[in-house]
Amino acid sequence: MTSGRPIPDPVGPGQESVWDYPRPPVVQQSGELVEVRFGGHLVARTRNPLRLLETSHPPTYYLPRTCFAEGVLRPVAGSTVCEWKGRADYFDVVAGGHVAERAAWHYPRPVAGYESLVGHVAVMPGSMDGCFVDGERVRPQTGGFYGGWITDRVVGPFKGGSGSRFW
Repeated sequence: MTSGRPIPDPVGPGQESVWDYPRPPVVQQSGELVEVRFGGHLVARTRNPLRLLETSHPPTYYLPRTCFAEGVLRPVAGSTVCEWKGRADYFDVVAGGHVAERAAWHYPRPVAGYESLVGHVAVMPGSMDGCFVDGERVRPQTGGFYGGWITDRVVGPFKGGSGSRFW
């Protein structure tokens, strides 16, 4: 579908539809085990991630900055602005002699309602060697702009692909 709301995929047992997520998005505490691998190394691991849930998007996981290995996050110039969360600042992810440019971001001073994101960092799963939620390898949200993490837990269709610009 090229415009308007698409038809949500069927939801199975233990699944949730991204079309049931709210707009504006909400931040949810999670107890899932989240691991990020890059440059042949485990660069982050936590059981205290946050999930950002927004209509039509797979969850974006925000990990405590303290769970990243020393030296993995290298601040870079430039920022973007999210209509909901405010200004995002970026990091290169560096490990094992590899660099993923601007592959991680955070909100050092988010707008009201998103203060829980302070001290947390999100990564683009498509730029990493692999991101895992409770041992399941994440599939990155298509489009290269959004940082959603697709697991078997969530069903779409997901914003980011061809024809989804106006969802």
